[in-house]
Amino acid sequence: MTWGFSLTRLMAILVKEIIQMKRDRITLAMMLGVPLMQLILFGFAINNDPKQLPAALVTTSQDHFTRAMVSALEITGYYRFDHIVSSATEAENLIENGTVSFVVTIPSDFASRMRRGDRPQILIEADATDPSVASGAISTLSTVAAQALTRELGVEAQTRQNQNSQLEVVVHRRYNPEGITQYNIVPGLLGVILQMTLVMMTSMALTREIERGTMENLLAMPATSLEIMLGKILPYLGIGAVQVALVLVAARVLFDVPFVGSLGLLLFGVFVFVLTLVFMGYTISTLARTQMQAMQLAFFVFLPSLLLSGFMFPFRGMPVWAQVLGELLPLTHFLRLIRAVMLKGADYAAVSAPMAALILFAIAYALLALLRFRNTLD
Repeated sequence: MTWGFSLTRLMAILVKEIIQMKRDRITLAMMLGVPLMQLILFGFAINNDPKQLPAALVTTSQDHFTRAMVSALEITGYYRFDHIVSSATEAENLIENGTVSFVVTIPSDFASRMRRGDRPQILIEADATDPSVASGAISTLSTVAAQALTRELGVEAQTRQNQNSQLEVVVHRRYNPEGITQYNIVPGLLGVILQMTLVMMTSMALTREIERGTMENLLAMPATSLEIMLGKILPYLGIGAVQVALVLVAARVLFDVPFVGSLGLLLFGVFVFVLTLVFMGYTISTLARTQMQAMQLAFFVFLPSLLLSGFMFPFRGMPVWAQVLGELLPLTHFLRLIRAVMLKGADYAAVSAPMAALILFAIAYALLALLRFRNTLD
């Protein structure tokens, strides 16, 4: 037995650990990459007060009162009028498929009623599926609109009561009029739970075989790469089905989340999303050599999905570069699909874009997993 403290032995152990750490490049990259990712995402990409939200303007007039109203709304920084339409049907399609967050309707007799002092109305419809997105933009409406029209009329500064008597702003919070946060969070939790569990479990599908020493037996079987992959992932599809059923029942029974859309359309979207996740996890398992590495890679994918998908923070509140990264994440498109179907009652045409994106993700990850599959242990 060796007694006493030896600096030489300590240094030998330290050198050994440093060499081992350098060999495990994935773990080293996680130790450096995850803190840097958190710093960048939380520091630059996260914004709880989104600005420059896309909006549609419904009007048939271009009088100076209408222009003054639109300019006043844009000056607040919350509204960005990307779409000028002449019918309510066009505007309805835009807000249903998520293209715009607001629809501002200014009636054709707005200018004449302003001149007569008949207390004209404007209608602002807000997509309130995410209450945090609409709250800031709505809170500034009445004061800003009244002040803009007061200046346009050339009237001296008046009290707030007189200003409000000139114009009535009617706000309609669509899909979630009471602003209940659970209506937005609980459907999103289905995607988060599925990604956290399925990617984690399937990412260890092959690495578990390697660590247990049973990979040779698997490779010796008269089975193709596709057959091995399907055999590995199909059990997790069953687990995903159970999780989906539990979350949907809990959403309705415990949280009273409305379900106004097609159940078949929702289940098809969930199925494609689950396929995407298990293929993603299987791709990770072809990259990692140990279960620990697989877990680290799965977490590295999960973190940006959680922050950039629109689950925790408003998607449109992030800078453009963060939104571009968010578009590359399957969870982003799944959240749009499930919230649109459950809360808006959207049909297939309205969710065709996120559905197509999920199908492309599933195909891409399946092909990548097959290409990465190692037919030998080398």
